[in-house]
Amino acid sequence: MRRIVANEEWLTARRELLDEEKAFQKARDALAEKRRALPWREVPDYLFETETGHEHLRELFGDCSQLLVYHFMFGPDWEAGCPSCSFWADSYDRTVPHLRARDVSLIAVSRAPLTKLLSYRDRMGWSFPWVSSASNDFNFDFEVSFLPEHIEAGDARYNYRPMQGSMQELPGLSAFKKSDDAVYHTYSTYARGLDPFNAAYQLLDVAPDGRNEGDLEYAQAWIRRRDEY
Repeated sequence: MRRIVANEEWLTARRELLDEEKAFQKARDALAEKRRALPWREVPDYLFETETGHEHLRELFGDCSQLLVYHFMFGPDWEAGCPSCSFWADSYDRTVPHLRARDVSLIAVSRAPLTKLLSYRDRMGWSFPWVSSASNDFNFDFEVSFLPEHIEAGDARYNYRPMQGSMQELPGLSAFKKSDDAVYHTYSTYARGLDPFNAAYQLLDVAPDGRNEGDLEYAQAWIRRRDEY
């Protein structure tokens, strides 16, 4: 139970926190500028399996010059997508038209066969484009999929550091820019870097008890696919 105070004392405390919130927002804006100022690197024009046939990476942009790729955890032999990635997908699914209005396409990429991806998408009621990277090294090159031998040898990296644990699929978000003759990788983020893209977590952060995950076996142990609660 929190300390209960009179109205004026509550307003004083809230104004003090508001000053910190404004400073944090300005710092976040400055960090976003630094993120966009990162150098770019050219990447191969990977070939993916899509709903309309095989398409190269540059074709996945559609009519936009920018592309966001959510690395969705769905291994080749899995029967359903990751519950946590599904939690994130519930947040970004309906943003696709808004992003396109700002010259940005958003898709999900997984290593599972396309038929599994589309079947699961139908189950969850999503509409974002989802493509399979089963036939290329995209997931491995962007360090979200890992072979058992690389994990055992300690050669696997996740979030730009040696990988901890033994999971063969992990999540991430990558950004790309297309020019007339090349595709460039501009940014990727992983692990807690994905937090800002989950609307439910942002709402829980302002609820009285917050995320309330401290006593769980692991932070996201409570998460279920939305049709499993």
